[in-house]
Amino acid sequence: MTLLGYHASHEQFSPSALLRYVQMAEAAGFQCAKSSDHFHPWSERQGESGFAWSWLGAAMQVTDFGFGMISAPGVRYHPAILAQAAATIGEMFPERLWLALGSGQAINEAITGQVWPEKAERNARLRECVDVIRALFRGETVTHRGRVTVIEARLYTRPKNPVPLFGAAVTGETAAWVATWADGLLTTGGTLDTVRPVVEAFRANGGAGKPVHIQHALSWAETEDAALAQALEQWGPVSAGGNINWNLPQPADFDTIAKLANEDSIRDCVSVSADPGQHRGWIEDLMTLDPAAIHLHCVGRNQESFIETFGRKVLPARR
Repeated sequence: MTLLGYHASHEQFSPSALLRYVQMAEAAGFQCAKSSDHFHPWSERQGESGFAWSWLGAAMQVTDFGFGMISAPGVRYHPAILAQAAATIGEMFPERLWLALGSGQAINEAITGQVWPEKAERNARLRECVDVIRALFRGETVTHRGRVTVIEARLYTRPKNPVPLFGAAVTGETAAWVATWADGLLTTGGTLDTVRPVVEAFRANGGAGKPVHIQHALSWAETEDAALAQALEQWGPVSAGGNINWNLPQPADFDTIAKLANEDSIRDCVSVSADPGQHRGWIEDLMTLDPAAIHLHCVGRNQESFIETFGRKVLPARR
């Protein structure tokens, strides 16, 4: 059965607000949650960037459902530090955490001053980090010299079972590659036609039988005009897609790109409607791909009304 989860967007809301929202989401019937991990927001208008790992321990303490986290090792996070963070959460909250690893975005990772490489090099570095993290999860003393360096590192605090490591992918090519090493897939949800090739590529290249999680961006409001306006205001900078999203270094750069966003471009990446039934239909379309979970990301500021409305009108029908 596909679980319906709540996406906690740290680039849009303060950690204290998100703590309240995940509690509300669980009470409303959401069955799991997923967290972003940003140093900068996508836009000056979003205006937040709390440290997700600090927040995660508090969020899991005040809820009972499972959580996913998306992080990028190798630049902002040394893989040994990321492994320690995940292992600590895993020990405190057994079997409730999965960690998706991606190759990163300049807006978050370039703050360290390192040269921001092209995608192939970022993937190669990610693969080294995956091996380091898995070895640390096994309790090994790790020395590694390559794109990242680790000297005689060992994790003394670990969960009984290692935290599952998913691969993050938004293209079929990347999904096929992460299938060779990941315990599962995290991808973003657009239309069924855009998500299906990514999921199929993952399953055809070693991911068959592994869990797939979809982060589904949507905009719901009381009126269609309000739903569209909040999608453009909050998620317009992200609608450019492609290499722009991975390579621009500052929120102001994304705000410049957002001036090009229009109704057609935003509807290509965000499901916009004032009708909960229409949203339920889009979710049901994605469920035909048999994902383990779909995490609903309402991109507007109206989180409380979204949680309450979807708890009454969307989640019961799916459960």
